Amino acid sequence: MKKILISLSLLLITTLVQAETVKADFKVEFGIIGEIGIANAVLTKDENYYEINVKLKATGIAKTLSGGRTEEHISRGRIQNGVMVSDYYQVTKSHGSKMTNKLYTNNHKDKTVEKVYKRWNNGKLTVDRNETLDFYSPDDLLTLYFNLDKKILDKKKSKDYVFKAIGAEKQKGQVEVSIPKEAKLEEYKEALGESDDSWYAKAVVHQDIFSSDKGELLLRIGDDGITQKSVLKDLIFFGDIRAERI
Repeated sequence: MKKILISLSLLLITTLVQAETVKADFKVEFGIIGEIGIANAVLTKDENYYEINVKLKATGIAKTLSGGRTEEHISRGRIQNGVMVSDYYQVTKSHGSKMTNKLYTNNHKDKTVEKVYKRWNNGKLTVDRNETLDFYSPDDLLTLYFNLDKKILDKKKSKDYVFKAIGAEKQKGQVEVSIPKEAKLEEYKEALGESDDSWYAKAVVHQDIFSSDKGELLLRIGDDGITQKSVLKDLIFFGDIRAERI
């Protein structure tokens, strides 16, 4: 169940894609178990600055088995040439008596990213670690997906993209996104549903929780830039997890 909840976090974060103003709720389901989590996302921005806040929580049996797992992801930064540039990214997770916090601070001038990681157990600080990441990116995981609408201009043409994002250290910062070939579209439509006002994409995530070294996240994204449905494919022992906007 812990691996399912890790996957839930990944799925919900990557389910949220660029739109001018976002207030979106999502439910996540897993096989015959049914709903295992929900997410609430809010994007606020003006001409110069933005803030993204995504709150995730386990529900039902997943809530019980995970010790009431919750997460909050916050990204703050500036708007440059119409896209969001991350200055600050924070991830806070808690379950049972444990809590962790990751804080990333982006130095765009020096092209460096400082990470502070803290962990508490029963209210006691047990880990307090600082490091400089071995890569730089103006995107964090949230801004990358909110910026996809501007990064991928031709959404019908099959192409593979490689982006970098703060928060994706386990895959050396790399996030692969693909627009499917025409021959593959039927597979996407079968998994995600069909709509004339949507486009399809796949994000490849390198994590040990998948049955291979590449886990596939399929996305159906509306013309308004918001993902309508997504499916996280091929988890070891678990099958697929589905997220859908409500």
